[in-house]
Amino acid sequence: MLQFLNKNKWRALFMLILCTVIFLAIQHLLTPKKALLILQPDQFDPTLVDDSMLFVKKYHKVAPFQLINQNGDSITQDDYKGKIYVADFFFTTCPGICPIMTTNMAILQEEFKDDDEVLFLSHSVTPIKDSVPVLKKYAIENGVLDYKWNLVTGDKEHIYNLARKSYLAVKDAPYGGKYDMIHTENFILVDKEGRLRSRTYDGTQTEEIEALIEDIYILKAIYEK
Repeated sequence: MLQFLNKNKWRALFMLILCTVIFLAIQHLLTPKKALLILQPDQFDPTLVDDSMLFVKKYHKVAPFQLINQNGDSITQDDYKGKIYVADFFFTTCPGICPIMTTNMAILQEEFKDDDEVLFLSHSVTPIKDSVPVLKKYAIENGVLDYKWNLVTGDKEHIYNLARKSYLAVKDAPYGGKYDMIHTENFILVDKEGRLRSRTYDGTQTEEIEALIEDIYILKAIYEK
């Protein structure tokens, strides 16, 4: 009788474990995986979108660009073709949010330093002051890896148009001129086709950097399918 009870006990335990495994497997299959939106200007926070782009509903991509990096090399969209990258806007003499953003971009760089698919691009919003030697000094001080991360300068109008019409990182200041200082904490995730993905990320917040890392891995997985 005791042996019979023990068998029933083990059988019940086995069935409980089996049912639990099946339930978890079904739950995993039915749980929707996180999708990264392909962002169009009309879906974006309108406070970040140039007025001329507000009603664009499809086919939005980062416009062609030509800039100069910390080594004096020409950097164009071709250098980022077929790459996932994170873009931001900064200036080397910024005492406020920029040092935090640079530190957090360095964290992203460290996470993906051995990953050929992922690059980084930081645009100076004071390009006249941020000459190539100034950018090089800043790059060395902040551990920038030349093969992963370009700090770029160039024509101010070109950079500001990229910020406002391509990356949708910041809008014209309501009381400033067309090329009033851009000052934004936003990090932008760009896919291999030059499209904006998911959302903007606050480059000063640790939890936002963690979310961005997660989304980069999700985007990589999408391309591996």
